[in-house]
Amino acid sequence: MRVSIIIPALNEEANLPKLLESVKAQDFGDYEVIIADARSTDRTREIAAEYGCRVVDGGMPAAGRNAGAAVAQGDFLFFLDADVVLPQGFIHNVYEEMQDRYIDLATCEIRPLSDYRLDRVIHRMMNLAVLLNLWTDPKAFGFCIFVTRRLFRLINGFDETIYVAEDNDFVKRGSAIKALRFLNSAYIMVSVRRFEKEGRFAYMKKGIKLNLYRTFKGEIRNDKVVQYEFDAFDKSESPEDTDFLDKLESRLLSAEENSRRFLKLAHEQNKETNIKQVQPQLNEFSHLIEDLDEYLNKRERRMRSLRKFKDFFKPRSKRVK
Repeated sequence: MRVSIIIPALNEEANLPKLLESVKAQDFGDYEVIIADARSTDRTREIAAEYGCRVVDGGMPAAGRNAGAAVAQGDFLFFLDADVVLPQGFIHNVYEEMQDRYIDLATCEIRPLSDYRLDRVIHRMMNLAVLLNLWTDPKAFGFCIFVTRRLFRLINGFDETIYVAEDNDFVKRGSAIKALRFLNSAYIMVSVRRFEKEGRFAYMKKGIKLNLYRTFKGEIRNDKVVQYEFDAFDKSESPEDTDFLDKLESRLLSAEENSRRFLKLAHEQNKETNIKQVQPQLNEFSHLIEDLDEYLNKRERRMRSLRKFKDFFKPRSKRVK
């Protein structure tokens, strides 16, 4: 068996068929799919069985991934989430590039399953963050981590004691042995349901807070640092938001193009890169993050004032306390 696809899941009957259909349509036959189910109460297990997947008992994402890996037969482990969709040729491209470049640990570009402009901006920023941190603070998202089984075993899998960002911890430990690589031949389509649940700007702000905490204080092992629940997001944007996004998008495109050009040159010259060589790209990205953080703080204050204004006109019994 060449590839084992491992998917932690909990009540994913709405999303799992889309992913499994995209897997079924691939032009690569030597794979297995393992669903690590965290006691779903819907038809997740039945759907997995209908598609011929192996089902094991899971739990939180780290525990589910470890449970799936424990029974996996593939030489390569592809960790996905239940709400992603694979484009044509995905499995073949990832497998072949990892083989050709002798890669043990990799991730790839992510694109949103959405036509909403802000989603594209956010995902470009996420991709740029991964690219620019390859040599300084390697990280990848749990829904698109590809690793050889030998490296997975060598670092003892995912740390199940970590509350959030266990995927980044896994990549950090793996990269200490085999460097994380960003694949050129593949991208993956990802759901924006978390954005819609938590709010785009709230999600971006949470990500900044999470990464700053991990940088200065270490891994997050409880729910006191970040929370998952936020208010629903209204897609309407103020003129100020639109103007800011225009500027941010333009700067992102420029920074991303410079970073990709640099990576391509480094790859063609087949040499490792040190921190001094990527410092200009890192500086540009840090400025983008600083501007974003400042803007999010302003926007949060503006929204809080608006809520207070609206609350003033509510009946006293319905006001937020």
